[in-house]
Amino acid sequence: MSSSYHNQALALAGVVQACALVQQVARKNSADSAALEVSLESLFKIDADSTEAVYGGIAGVRTGLKALHEQLSKTRAPANLELMRYAANVMQLERALAKNPRMLERIRTGIEGAQEKKQTLGVAHLDVIAHLAQTYTETISTLTPRIIVQGEQGYLSNSDNANKARALLLAAIRSAVLWRQTGGRRWQLLFARSALAREVAAMLQSHGENPPN
Repeated sequence: MSSSYHNQALALAGVVQACALVQQVARKNSADSAALEVSLESLFKIDADSTEAVYGGIAGVRTGLKALHEQLSKTRAPANLELMRYAANVMQLERALAKNPRMLERIRTGIEGAQEKKQTLGVAHLDVIAHLAQTYTETISTLTPRIIVQGEQGYLSNSDNANKARALLLAAIRSAVLWRQTGGRRWQLLFARSALAREVAAMLQSHGENPPN
């Protein structure tokens, strides 16, 4: 399988994983802690040596790979329609962001500020997440389409949950940028769907997962 499809599938899994974690926070009041740390860490790996290194290896985006395979294969769970809507909006926002170099610089500055806190507190600390959320609020949230997170109002009204959702959406944007950098284009989601699905399945199987047919 082409290494380009491998890298594109990983980047797409990064997008989907971050969006899936947003969904978990909004609907379950919690998110997979290991996947959360991987998605947030990806924001700080701007100069990684490889696509896999952005996520600390394929296993880092297992959650995203499983959800992505459900969408690319014939097995589609209706519950994932909301998830894919988030992902589609993220991809649109990445295109708008690419045309706004000043905003890109503001995001880089915001992430650098969060980096200083991360070094002493850890990537999943609420202060780090709040810093990343503020960066999202001041930049991405001013673009269209605005992503409206659906879920339990009681969970969404919690400031820590709201910050997690925004920080994760920023991580999703980072993966969308990576998708574009690895050669990903919108037409591939239509015409290279089978090739991407095979690549995702192969990665899942290499880590002991049996993706649905």
